[in-house]
Amino acid sequence: MADIEKPDTNAIKKLGFGMMRLPKKGPIINIEETKKMVDLFMQSGFTYFDTAFIYPGSEDATRKALVERYPRESYTLATKLLATVAPSEKIAKQEFKTSLKRTGAEYFDFYLLHTLMQNNYKKYEKLHLWDFVNEQKAAGKIKHIGFSFHDGPELLEEILTEHPEVEFVQLQINYADWENPKVTSRANYEVARRHKIPIVIMEPVKGGSLANPDEKIKKLFNEYNENSSPASWAIRFAASLEGVLAVLSGMSNIEQVKDNISYMKDFIPLNAEEQKIIQKAQAILGESKAIPCTGCAYCVKGCPKEIAIPELFSAFNMRISNGQFENSKDAYLKAAPKGHGAGDCIRCGKCEEACPQHLEIRYLLNKVNDEFGGK
Repeated sequence: MADIEKPDTNAIKKLGFGMMRLPKKGPIINIEETKKMVDLFMQSGFTYFDTAFIYPGSEDATRKALVERYPRESYTLATKLLATVAPSEKIAKQEFKTSLKRTGAEYFDFYLLHTLMQNNYKKYEKLHLWDFVNEQKAAGKIKHIGFSFHDGPELLEEILTEHPEVEFVQLQINYADWENPKVTSRANYEVARRHKIPIVIMEPVKGGSLANPDEKIKKLFNEYNENSSPASWAIRFAASLEGVLAVLSGMSNIEQVKDNISYMKDFIPLNAEEQKIIQKAQAILGESKAIPCTGCAYCVKGCPKEIAIPELFSAFNMRISNGQFENSKDAYLKAAPKGHGAGDCIRCGKCEEACPQHLEIRYLLNKVNDEFGGK
């Protein structure tokens, strides 16, 4: 086992650039726009970039927009290995080599075993991937070993106990899911804190939904500070937690970068009054009927009917959360061409096996179909 060297949570600014939802020009990533976003991010003193083998085009875009344009020591780069898409140990390990080639980064500051949960974590053991990443660290190709996690505190406790070599963990944490029994943000956070493991936070804005929350929540935030964006409340909530190394924001345009920089460049944690406002927002969300989908689209890859599940859920949320009846209908029709609507689900369950949020997708598609079916 390589020497354990946990990253210093005070060494870098806490905003991380999530390279999953980059701007597109048609079907491909807009590299020139991405370069502008990376430049502004770097010029403002931020250095943490997060990509993954499984994010289409992301590692290549990271090379073109970042790695080929900045000295290697000027930024920190994280990427991930997903065992569930690999039919063999050899192919799983090849992901690491492919990521090195795609990014051109020479080494990774942070390397994660990706999306560990109850139905897949043993595969990482079976394919000897923990040994593999330790070997790569000993060879100087990885600086810090970690994993991203989408399950409950009992499994997190088990993994951290069995693998003391873990130097950081990536958790889904946001104020909407803090007490969500399916996401268990608070309970997972507390497990990581007990193990004194630095935390990288993903989905702080819950796939963008907290950037455009319920009108009651917007009013709540505006009454305190009309100049602060809803996204700023979500990201500052996450960044205010102790033991946080970075809060990832999946930025899609230059405006989002500017907004994030405006309150994270000289970050000030939430004060007591702001914390109480977040608690009120959480209470409002307890009454919400919105589907808590983050839009990762893992559910879509194995769907035999090619149903655009996140887009259908988004259309549903537009209607029941924000009252956008016509816009939601247009969004549904655009995302659900004939033969690919919510009512075309054959209930095979492959989507639910892949869902990091553990959503009851088949049941939820029925709800969506009830709302939009035949309309």
